[in-house]
Amino acid sequence: MTTYDNSAPTATAVREETTTAATQTLTRHPGRWLEGWNPEDPAQWEGGGRRIARRNLVVSIYAEFLGFCVWAMWSVVVPFLPEAGFTLTVDQQFWLIALPSLVGAVMRIPYTFMVPIFGGRNWTIISAALLILPAGALAWVVGRPETSFGVLLMIAALAGFGGGNFASSMTNISFFFPEKEKGSALGLNAAGGNLGTGLVQLVVPVIIVLGAGLHLERAGLIFIPLALLGVVAAALWMDNLRGVASDVKAFAAAGAHPHTWLISFLYLGTFGSFIGFSGVFPTLLKTQFPEVGLSIAFLGALVGALSRPFGGWLADRVGGARLTVLCFFALMVGTVGAMYGLSTRSFSWFFASFLALFVAAGVGNGSTYRMIPAVFRTGRLEGDLMVARQTAAGCIGIAGAVGAIGGFLIPRGFALSTSLSGSLVPALWAFLCAYALMAAVTYTIYLRRGSIFAKANV
Repeated sequence: MTTYDNSAPTATAVREETTTAATQTLTRHPGRWLEGWNPEDPAQWEGGGRRIARRNLVVSIYAEFLGFCVWAMWSVVVPFLPEAGFTLTVDQQFWLIALPSLVGAVMRIPYTFMVPIFGGRNWTIISAALLILPAGALAWVVGRPETSFGVLLMIAALAGFGGGNFASSMTNISFFFPEKEKGSALGLNAAGGNLGTGLVQLVVPVIIVLGAGLHLERAGLIFIPLALLGVVAAALWMDNLRGVASDVKAFAAAGAHPHTWLISFLYLGTFGSFIGFSGVFPTLLKTQFPEVGLSIAFLGALVGALSRPFGGWLADRVGGARLTVLCFFALMVGTVGAMYGLSTRSFSWFFASFLALFVAAGVGNGSTYRMIPAVFRTGRLEGDLMVARQTAAGCIGIAGAVGAIGGFLIPRGFALSTSLSGSLVPALWAFLCAYALMAAVTYTIYLRRGSIFAKANV
């Protein structure tokens, strides 16, 4: 038990379960700013730093979870819009599903740099409060079927704020944990966020039909108090860290490195498939098997989210590249099964195949992320290990943004396929070819015999 140093005129003397190294003092300043944070210091970490980090992680998981819920809410609302009086083509429905993912992907880049500028606590407050805007706008517009498609599209785009939360949340938590525990903490943070997609597809369809009639406005209204709760939780229990900075040079170095774009391409196939299929799955069930209903649509996103931590755990044991190749083969098998289910009008085949797609994408999310530090650590030809780590951190930010574009490409692929052929099958053929190419790239670059990455079991 140590008292924070209050010798600086702006520091407030606060007692918290934290220790300091002999030459370093952890100081709390007004506004819940911590100075001198060093999770690699065993004395500070074991003496109370771990508790501070976990407290911030818990609130961060909730905030990211809420962000994913808001990001995915249009995937649930769109299938009900015709019943609410909206006249929309299939192409327009897929646009409303796809655009939030595209905006969220773009938002991930600036969100990455917000934590060092504003502080992790302060930015979590801001980003949680911003979720009130897309939630409130959705609640307002779904009761006005005369609204033009252009206005609907702009309001759907606001949900992209939720997609940006992932980048800032992961950046913030990475500062709180030592290297030996960072992987587990980031895995929990990511999985907690991904679960939001499945939960919103489970809860919202139930809420909007409670009582007489269809109440689509509840799909937005439910998230307003939850966002306010996130604001309060962040204000009370999170901390800002002084002395952390976004390494723009490392981000730029990652952007100039070819492996960043190779891995981003692979992550487009794994996370892009997860977020893309999560967005369209309720609409696919509604249009292809209307007799089934949407009560089970949440299972896809749920099993995909739960599979992600398992993918990281398994990749640590068998190698990220090896597991990623297997995941792409599983995605190919699932895609073929989905095509068979459509051609035979077998819901069982279609549903089971899509669950396989979600599991493979979820496991692939974890295995591809595991590859990133290993690739840059193994392939460094110049510079030291610290440079490799910094470049890997930049790659994570870029790959996360590129991967989220899959949430746009998959719905638009299905829309184009339906418009040109009246069937989903051509889009599935395109996805099958993409997975085959991604598997070939992974094997050739990272698993081929004689490759330095294969020798290092990347």
